[in-house]
Amino acid sequence: MSLEILEQLEAKVQMAVDTISLLQMEIEELKEKNETLSTESNSIREGREALEQENARLKADHEAWQQRIRSLLGKIEEVE
Repeated sequence: MSLEILEQLEAKVQMAVDTISLLQMEIEELKEKNETLSTESNSIREGREALEQENARLKADHEAWQQRIRSLLGKIEEVE
């Protein structure tokens, strides 16, 4: 009887060890996936920042051109 109990205990311990091993592999996979997603996130963030800078530059250029056009229109009106 005690041999049977020891065999059951051994089986349960082995199942626990197997489960722990599987969970450790899953943790490693999730760590790798997290690292990949973090890298992608940083890349996207840098791209967004570059686009925001480009947008600001284009807005400033647009405003400068509008000011030049207003100035030229004002000079044309003075001539007329």
